[in-house]
Amino acid sequence: MRKIPRTMATQHPDNANVPEWVKGKEGSIEGDDEVYEAYLAYSFYGVEEVMWDAEGKDVDTHVARKLFTMYPEYFKDNVLGKHIFLTYRLPNPFIEGVDRKVFAETLESIPINHDVGEKFYGEAVTVPVFEAILPFTTNAEQLIALAKYYEKAVVNKEDMQLTENLKVRDLIGEIKPKWLEIIPLVEDKDSLLNIKSIIEKYVNTIKVSYLRVFIARSDPAMNYGIVSAVLLAKHALSELKNVEELHHIPIYPIIGVGSLPFRGHLNPLNVENVFNEYRGVWTFTIQSAFRYDYKEEETRSAIRFLNISKPYEKESFSADELNTFKKIINLYTPAYQTVIEGLAPLINEIASFVPRRRARKLHIGLFGYSRSAGKVTLPRAITFVSALYSVGLPPEIFGASALDKLNEEEWNTLISTYRFLDVDLKASVNYYSAENLTILNDKMIVNEKIIQQIKNDISFIESNFGIKANEKYDVLKHKLLSTLTLAALLENNKEEIVKNITEMARLRKSLG
Repeated sequence: MRKIPRTMATQHPDNANVPEWVKGKEGSIEGDDEVYEAYLAYSFYGVEEVMWDAEGKDVDTHVARKLFTMYPEYFKDNVLGKHIFLTYRLPNPFIEGVDRKVFAETLESIPINHDVGEKFYGEAVTVPVFEAILPFTTNAEQLIALAKYYEKAVVNKEDMQLTENLKVRDLIGEIKPKWLEIIPLVEDKDSLLNIKSIIEKYVNTIKVSYLRVFIARSDPAMNYGIVSAVLLAKHALSELKNVEELHHIPIYPIIGVGSLPFRGHLNPLNVENVFNEYRGVWTFTIQSAFRYDYKEEETRSAIRFLNISKPYEKESFSADELNTFKKIINLYTPAYQTVIEGLAPLINEIASFVPRRRARKLHIGLFGYSRSAGKVTLPRAITFVSALYSVGLPPEIFGASALDKLNEEEWNTLISTYRFLDVDLKASVNYYSAENLTILNDKMIVNEKIIQQIKNDISFIESNFGIKANEKYDVLKHKLLSTLTLAALLENNKEEIVKNITEMARLRKSLG
């Protein structure tokens, strides 16, 4: 059995600090900086896998060649595809029409990486890249189509007859690897709830000896709120255990977690809690803030902990418990979404001032749900979270008062399932500013009903968890800066807004 990596460095641009080696404009990580970053993730931080992201940005498909050329001694001793891993994240051609050809181009580069690896290591030593992540997987047909596309459109073309005496392989050589392992990234509520049927259909069609499944944690929080995001992840993990037992196929879950509570709360200071929270997860994402916003030894020690710690057994929940999850989600989500809808204009205005930490193509997330007000368009999750924290309204608190409608059994299920809910709320409430809420109300920037709901959410958290903001210097400074940011917004002082957003991000050790 191959080594399954425990830690995956990603290119999520949530870092507040700009590493000193970055050459891009205004601190943006791009081009060969990303190649160096990948090497650094392996060699300095000890991460076992790097996600090479072709979704939403231009990507260098010659990364393996550059790594071998620039750092030959390291990669001779640490074999890519055997000891450490490089995994492509593809654009989803079913929903990202403008990037369909990027999808095809990225797959075509996998055999190039193989040839480069064969030349560097020697024949049959390793396959440098053999996995690809498909974001926003919603059904098994997408996964099957991707596996078949690689087989038929990339590999099988080597047998295409060009002339009477020549085939494609005579021109470009044999195409390897002959297979591509697909990692579904499941992100939306319906797909997370129906993950069992998606995976079962895939493994029944494409015979695999094991499977890695990527569970989103950040986008579900943005779309449905933090409580729903955690319950959806737990629901999915439980269903994956069921599939594993029914089909006798080992499943190694990956979870996409960022540093702040809203996006997963995986940072060097909270690593053991997250490891305990998401039982059964094999691979944890190590995003940019984790690597660049904490002390280096804290970061490396936390990564070592994840690499060597024996994973918890996957949790299995009964049908009744899973139904309770759904009831809580259906109760909590509309309350959360109502607040977000009311704050959308403010979020979008602040988002335009959030610094960009990585070169990305223009992309916005669609936050839509069925209601008379229609749909709301929002920025991507990191910018979304940064915008809300920057005005003293951490999104973790939104919707909490809806939990008051749970009966005792449902409440106990929530608290026993989401083990560190109080920890996540406590870390978030520190950055809440009641003064800013008053300003938003007085200046009529936010509807009074939304203001009242946020007050109700805070009141519920304080009375049911005994949580109040602490009075530490960094917390007080963050609150002051968030109020100054609102004042600068009212006076259209753009320089001050950007400066304050950046300083607040450094105080909380993550952009968003």
